[in-house]
Amino acid sequence: MKVLVLNCGSSSIKYQFYDTVQRVALAKGLVDRIGMLGAVLTHTRFDGDKISIVGEILDHAIGIEYVLAVLLSKNHGVIEDKSEIDAVGHRVVHGGETFTGSVLISPEVVKVLQDNVGLAPLHNPPNIKGIQAVTRVLPDVPQVGVFDTAFHSKMPPKAYLYGIPFELYKMHQIRRYGFHGTSHRYVGGIAAKKLGKPLNELKIVTAHLGNGCSMAAIDQGVSVDTTMGFTPLEGLLMGTRCGDIDTSVILHVMGKEGLQLSEANTLLNKHSGLIGISGESSDMREIISSMKEGHKRSRYAFEIFCYRITKYIGAYAAAMGGIDALVFTGGIGENSPDVREEVCRNLAFMGINLNNDKNLAGEEEISSDDSRVYVFRIPTNEELVIALDTEVIVSGKEVEI
Repeated sequence: MKVLVLNCGSSSIKYQFYDTVQRVALAKGLVDRIGMLGAVLTHTRFDGDKISIVGEILDHAIGIEYVLAVLLSKNHGVIEDKSEIDAVGHRVVHGGETFTGSVLISPEVVKVLQDNVGLAPLHNPPNIKGIQAVTRVLPDVPQVGVFDTAFHSKMPPKAYLYGIPFELYKMHQIRRYGFHGTSHRYVGGIAAKKLGKPLNELKIVTAHLGNGCSMAAIDQGVSVDTTMGFTPLEGLLMGTRCGDIDTSVILHVMGKEGLQLSEANTLLNKHSGLIGISGESSDMREIISSMKEGHKRSRYAFEIFCYRITKYIGAYAAAMGGIDALVFTGGIGENSPDVREEVCRNLAFMGINLNNDKNLAGEEEISSDDSRVYVFRIPTNEELVIALDTEVIVSGKEVEI
């Protein structure tokens, strides 16, 4: 099956066009600055052929038309007719408590997504725009929604409820939802394959570390806890997000600085985390470089980042009653041996030991021979998960990820 995978933001469309039989992306690209001057589509074919197209891209529907045009292009495309697109899979950030798995898009599903906009006001509206754009441009092609929150939907109440009046949960669905679900699900499954054991026999901690960061405790294939919460702000220190914080700090700072709600939201989501502490950058590569040059605040940022990950590994091992494997993924998790080394440095008491040579070389299994816990560096592939889920929903056939 050939599946167009879309990840729609407020002014962008990320896409990959997958052949699910071969499990390869035939093409991928980005439509950026939708509705602005200088809108551009950047498209890369599987053989490395690359093209950029600047145009007047006023909305997501026009953006989708640009994507179709380049996929059909004689010089840069990979298909000859739109009929070769068997289905479209959408990354949808928030499914609330309604969607616990991927679903075929229908008007009723779109209505529920609209009802859930309050839970993800920055993400769900552009996701809905993408669905509506495809409905307009490819009206006969089935669409599937794959939710970031779905993999965490089986968490027990003790993990997802907050210590606030229960009525607020009942009235406003305020609870831990978790995100990055497709990534945690994918790398957990790959780790099980590498161990040659069924996923339902393993206890795995996965660490998705990028500009946004989250971890998950996967017990017998089920996410039983995760670091992100009601929003992606909670949990680990991130590029520009603060992560775990005493909520009274927010109220205190709002009072001292005279901040409005929107300003406080921007402070915590855009000006905190690595950039807030270091004052240098939100990019871990630049943080490490600055730290090695003696910049004290960059060292603080690096150490806090790694320390929180280490703490959660211990907490999740305790929550599951053990740990068989630790998985690093995401831009930082896959590409920073310094972070992996620092995170694991104080975990020998749990039986977690790295092989330094393998870690520096970026091999997939990076644990030492005497480590009682396997440690992996596994590149994530959320788009493949979306493509395969779409195939399962549309075809009705079981497909192993």
